[in-house]
Formats: sequence, structure tokens, C-alpha cells
Amino acid sequence: MQVYTFSEARQKLASILEQASKDGEVLIKRRDGRSYVLKPATSAKSPLDVKGVDLGLSSSEIVDFVREGREKIKV
Repeated sequence: MQVYTFSEARQKLASILEQASKDGEVLIKRRDGRSYVLKPATSAKSPLDVKGVDLGLSSSEIVDFVREGREKIKV
């Protein structure tokens, strides 16, 4: 983990934010001994939330494909 003084953090905030994004977190130390960990916020977005693809199919065509697939699975 990269460690910065408070003064460095004030002067180089943009680059420290980039460093935190790359490494996961950075440590900022003050003269009085207090330390702070700076890390990127986690995204509340679901990994399953993906952009749809337009295949040019109607809903009835999609239902037909699903039914056809289910019929092939039946033994």
C-alpha cells in the first residue's frame, strides 16, 4: 500500500485518487499520527445489469424458440 503525507495528498489529490483506483487503497498520514485509508467506493450496480441486444425478434418468436428448446429436452 502506498503511503502519503497529508501535505502530499493535498498537492497530488488527482494522482492519489488514480493510485487508489489502481492499487485498491492508499494510506494518508498526518503529522499528529492519525492515519486514513483512501479507497474507491464500491459500485452498487449488479454485474448482471448489462445492456440489452436488439435481435429484431418479436416476443412471440422468442416464446416459440423457448418452447422449441423445452420440447427437445423432454424425454
